[in-house]
Amino acid sequence: MTLLRGLGRFDAWLAAGALALMLLIPLAEIVLRPLFGRGVENAPVLVQHLGLVLAMFGALVAERSGHLTSLGAGLAAVEHPHLSRFAKFFAGASSAVICGLLAQASWTFVISEMEAPRPLAYGIPGWVIQAAMPAGFLLLGLRLGSRLAEAWPWRIVAALLLPLLGWLGAAYFDGETLPLWPFVVWLVAILFCGAPIFAVLGGLALALFWQEGQPLAAVPLSHYQITVNPSLPALPLFTLAGLIFARTGAAGRLGTLFTALFGGGALGTAVAAALLCSFFTALTGGSGVTILALGGLLLPLLTRAGFPERRGIGLVTSASALGVLLAPSVPLIMYAIIAKVPINTMFLAGVLPALVMVAFLLLAGGFLRRDLLAPVAPVEAPVRLSRRRAILAAKWEILAPLVAIGSMVSGLATPMESAALTAAYAILTQMVAHRELDLRGLGSTLVDCVQIIGGIMLILGMALGLTNFLVDAGIPDLAVDWVQSVLPNKYYFLVVLVLFLLVAGALMEIYAAIVVLVPLLLPVALAYGIDPVHFGVIFLASIEIAFLFPPAGLNIYFASAMFRKPLRYVAASVLPAVGAMFLGALCISLLPFLATWLPDLLGR
Repeated sequence: MTLLRGLGRFDAWLAAGALALMLLIPLAEIVLRPLFGRGVENAPVLVQHLGLVLAMFGALVAERSGHLTSLGAGLAAVEHPHLSRFAKFFAGASSAVICGLLAQASWTFVISEMEAPRPLAYGIPGWVIQAAMPAGFLLLGLRLGSRLAEAWPWRIVAALLLPLLGWLGAAYFDGETLPLWPFVVWLVAILFCGAPIFAVLGGLALALFWQEGQPLAAVPLSHYQITVNPSLPALPLFTLAGLIFARTGAAGRLGTLFTALFGGGALGTAVAAALLCSFFTALTGGSGVTILALGGLLLPLLTRAGFPERRGIGLVTSASALGVLLAPSVPLIMYAIIAKVPINTMFLAGVLPALVMVAFLLLAGGFLRRDLLAPVAPVEAPVRLSRRRAILAAKWEILAPLVAIGSMVSGLATPMESAALTAAYAILTQMVAHRELDLRGLGSTLVDCVQIIGGIMLILGMALGLTNFLVDAGIPDLAVDWVQSVLPNKYYFLVVLVLFLLVAGALMEIYAAIVVLVPLLLPVALAYGIDPVHFGVIFLASIEIAFLFPPAGLNIYFASAMFRKPLRYVAASVLPAVGAMFLGALCISLLPFLATWLPDLLGR
């Protein structure tokens, strides 16, 4: 037990240290290169490989904190004690075995890299960093196995035996041809028993390669490829910036600002709440964070302005999903990476569609109905003064997106450098200007960030392994032919696409949906003549609506916890918003200029 606790502290600080270096190296590069003509040796590649360390050990932190994403507890949550206990044991044991499979496949990949080592920087061979994959998967399997028994001897046996079974199975059967269907049945069963998403995706990818008799090392190779993608360091760094704003008084200052700008009547409060939630979700990278940070502030304002409690909850819960289209949203960056579209182009493309979605939410969702409006007092000098004070108080938060977008769009910084600048800006403003962040708080935020990003990046790596197999098997080409035979009209395709993404987003975690579905659907969209930038906006606008659908739509779970209401109550409160946002997604789908006008205007 003492050893496991020690490992827990070790993985947290190792991952947090990797994130800190990912922040400091680009900043050092920006400063040193103009002064001395050279900076950190091979800095971009070094930062990218630190992302692999963050991914693996951050996933360990996520597991220890119970934040590895799943579809929910599933059968493990049923009231029958024996069934619940069996489901929990089955999911955990299976996940530990899959971790053993992935660890052995990763070790095979590392051995192949050791045979022809490539230096990263300062003579460090690449395989030293790549060894984080087998080590991380093995430790993750040990952790999952150790949770299956209470008594310490059996905990040790489970922790060692289950990953070892997976390791030996991968070593013995690698290169053999095994039938697919038993694996599919097994993986579907553990999915509904509450197994983590990464284990199901990784297990399916392994099974597909096994069926073809191909090397299992292809799966960790895909994980390695996406974690060292040149643009991927932007994800943890932008997330770090958002968490810092969420941890300090930024939410309160922004709430005061938006309320002052739009007035305190029902109409103004509704507009302020919708825009503020969208802005804050883009800034923090998570709609759940927005609900937790702003729910307690906005719901009382809405109820005092005349909104019934249910409608107020519906507005805050649904508007928190809308920031996905605004920079520097993490899903927006993720789509740009997978679709190979410039990140700054996607940042510009999302602006008008995001405003359209807010407008549809407010108007079609009935949040501006006249029978709910309260009389609004005329704006007088004291109110104008409070607006000026609110702007001054929130000036550092307002400027944060300009730092992120401006440095990238202007060409002054790469996506990685722009993210590092934004994170540094958040730290300095909250630590120096507002004095709301100290070194202890910064360390805690680093650990929380790697916990979030580690779980996400593990899902991304496993999903890419699955996607690479499907692409190599020619599935996108088959999809193009089949869809065009069924839906010869482009506009029929767009409507069906939005409906399909609503269902997919309700069943899949958003990052897995991006990695798995974009490579399959983008070729189909291109065959219909749809711009990849427009397709990306459609994809994200549709997926963000699915944040309001169980089981993968987490907004209603966060809202239920925040407002202390039953899930059924929250689900009923967002129904008008779901219909309104669906109409907004259709509007964006049918009017491509909404996504392409601003990037074309600024010369994408």
